[in-house]
Amino acid sequence: MTAAQPTTFTTVREGFFDPPAEIRKLREETPISRMAFADGHLGWLVTGYSTARAVLSDNRFSARGELKHPPVPRSAVLEESPAAPPGMFIQHDAPEHQRYRKLLVGEFTVRRMRLLTEWIERIVEERLDAMERVGSPADLFEHFALAIPTLVITELLGVPYADRAKFHRDAEVWSSFGASVEDVTAAFASLGSYLHGLVLAKRAEPGDDILSGLITGGGNLTDEELTSIAFLLLVAGHETTANQIGLSTFALLNHPRQLAALRADPSLMDGAVEELLRYLSIVHHGPTRAALEDVEIEGRLIKAGEVVMISLAAANRDPERFTEPEDLDVTRVMANHLAFGHGVHQCLGQQLARIELRCALSALLRRFPGLRLAVPPEEVGLRHDMQVYGVYRLPVAW
Repeated sequence: MTAAQPTTFTTVREGFFDPPAEIRKLREETPISRMAFADGHLGWLVTGYSTARAVLSDNRFSARGELKHPPVPRSAVLEESPAAPPGMFIQHDAPEHQRYRKLLVGEFTVRRMRLLTEWIERIVEERLDAMERVGSPADLFEHFALAIPTLVITELLGVPYADRAKFHRDAEVWSSFGASVEDVTAAFASLGSYLHGLVLAKRAEPGDDILSGLITGGGNLTDEELTSIAFLLLVAGHETTANQIGLSTFALLNHPRQLAALRADPSLMDGAVEELLRYLSIVHHGPTRAALEDVEIEGRLIKAGEVVMISLAAANRDPERFTEPEDLDVTRVMANHLAFGHGVHQCLGQQLARIELRCALSALLRRFPGLRLAVPPEEVGLRHDMQVYGVYRLPVAW
């Protein structure tokens, strides 16, 4: 394979944590190369760090959903991508994107997230108690990694925790590459119907939660807009963080020297969280952008209408930006990684995710000094077939 030949994107990683070998090879040849999308569209794949930042900060590239093409084959792919509904702000450009983001940014300030730290620490301790009651061995993903962000986001949105199994099941189907069109459509409709009912309930009786704040805060959002926002926050707020906690634990258990360094010096945890975000980069593919006009990047002409996809996993291992990028190093002095994206669409909930990761990993290592895998690493089920990489289960003993 040469850089001149269009590649097809794969989500199958090697060695548990590394980006696919084909993608890493492309980055060594050029930071941007031709890519064949799953529906036949000939676009571009960005694997270089500086090129990724350039694309994501350039308003000549659009995030609009109807302009995109699927990067990997899925059973449930429509012939044409529909326009994003009102409120689905990650697939809107200015000015709609800024309007929605401005309404939400106050809910996710660094100061407000820090005020939540003590509450999140209590949730973490309660989940550790529950996992200890289950006894060794236990599935750390089910009893700990998934439970923490689910409890946090349901509380912040005012979603009854008792409904967690339903929305988690629907979210799993919706994000699966192999699910049928019928199953994905049904899961999307089910989750949308549930959240629409929640919006109506909050209108009738507002509480102390993000949805209620959006309703009473003067933004004049419609029920459709609020439902879309709730969908984004609910799915992103538990799916990504749960898999980051699970995969981070798996990575540390597979890197005993790094684990020992963290146990010996807990003050390393803030930097370790950033390093794990960089090293693991759990979003398989994307962000994706469409050129609104002809744009030249790294000497390549991106024609209007062509779609550019970023491989965050490849960009976060770029040796032009990071020293010895293939190594997990919890003592690394971090240069800005791209795990949360870049530019105006950078992840709104990144500070919340950082706090959850720091609290979860710190308490886990403190409470279970003998924590170890209960199965060989090869038997840990990995999510190659989902939009977010991670583990399906993580059996551990202590």
